Amino acid sequence: MKFQTLSKYILAVSLIFSFSGLKCQDKFPDGTAIPKWFKENKPTDINKLGKKYIITENGMKNDSALLQTKKLQEIIDMAAKNGGGVIIVPKGTFLISSVFFKQGTHLYLENGAKLKGSDDINDFPVLTTRMEGQTVKYFPALINADGLDGFTISGKGTLDGNGLRFWKSFWKRREWNPKCTNMDEMRPRIIYVSNSKNIQIEGITVKNSPFWSTHYYKSHFVKLLNLTILAPKEPVKAPSSDAVDIDACTNFLIKNCYMSVNDDAIALKGGKGPKADLDGNNGENRNILIEDNTFGFCHSVLTCGSESIHNYNVLLRNAVVKDPSRLLHLKMRPDTPQHYEYITVENIKGNVKTFLYVKGWNQFFDLKGEERPRAGLANNIILKNIDITCETAFSIEKSDLYQLKDFTFENLKIKALKPEMQNLDNIKNLKQTKVNVTKVTSLAHSYDKKDDSDIAAR
Repeated sequence: MKFQTLSKYILAVSLIFSFSGLKCQDKFPDGTAIPKWFKENKPTDINKLGKKYIITENGMKNDSALLQTKKLQEIIDMAAKNGGGVIIVPKGTFLISSVFFKQGTHLYLENGAKLKGSDDINDFPVLTTRMEGQTVKYFPALINADGLDGFTISGKGTLDGNGLRFWKSFWKRREWNPKCTNMDEMRPRIIYVSNSKNIQIEGITVKNSPFWSTHYYKSHFVKLLNLTILAPKEPVKAPSSDAVDIDACTNFLIKNCYMSVNDDAIALKGGKGPKADLDGNNGENRNILIEDNTFGFCHSVLTCGSESIHNYNVLLRNAVVKDPSRLLHLKMRPDTPQHYEYITVENIKGNVKTFLYVKGWNQFFDLKGEERPRAGLANNIILKNIDITCETAFSIEKSDLYQLKDFTFENLKIKALKPEMQNLDNIKNLKQTKVNVTKVTSLAHSYDKKDDSDIAAR
């Protein structure tokens, strides 16, 4: 389902503003002004990006069963050698594994165009990359961009990860060995952008990822506009299919997107381990604006963690949510020094399974022989102008491994089967203004009892 039409978008936003009656702030949570860069969003004009290289005019065949990675890479390399240009994928389906874009090259997917990932892991190389908060040898994505300035992906076509075979293999391995890690079942991502700046990815559909759908590492001034990112929860669940993983990035915009995946919609990463904050491969996320989006089923709309060190100035606003397991999830990992601060979630309407979820996250816990790091901290968290129905309002666990303080709840209208208001005592210095939490006996929507979103937290 695409939620990209102007009429639907205007309706969704009008619902939000009719509820809140307020204008959105133009400041980040710490009070600093949101720079103009976040507001100056123009469609990618491929006519200004250099020569156009239509892949079918440069040796590729419209054949969904023929692996053509090598030929596509040759076209990218040719364009780079000739000063750059746009790699244009026309209507049709083209099978590839990993390709690597070079400085000055861009990708454009015409309406009806599809780059489809191979479902044979043997078609993918093994190289040094970033995965789950570590710099390791693993598999690259279908589309890779490293060290680029100004790279774009645009159009109305599709990047299809073709993940079904990978998903089935993952669940079979998990059935055989419940302790297997997410990386034990070898599988690629769809988009991986690293060490880059001035990136814009716009208009396309990204779906059926074998692993994380899109991943951005140590990249700055990144815009994701009008995207549709999908991965199923049935009949076969797409494990770890996060829509957007932001990993040690600054100045990042996600706007007018629709996301529905079988893991977190937006996850803030950055590193893990007892000395993760001392490792130069890791880093913080800062100045993240997520606005005017719509979310279908996912494990969490916004998650801090699980591999996360420091998240600062994160603003999620103007969203319609339908069926996520959680709205905001703070994963407090006891083997990693963590600080989540100045995070605001505002102007939200819809339904979720759990409104606010804060607990220890123990998946693959490993102190690596080191002493336990300092206690984690989440502070200056604001939730305001929200009208939502849920199964559980506040699932907040008390722990001596982390501290929660200086939270603000303002203008909240929550209907919940289980309010769990007593859990708010686990927050130090909680300020509440116009908070209306109503206990209800039933909901119009029932949530999946087989939801796997909290397996790793146990």
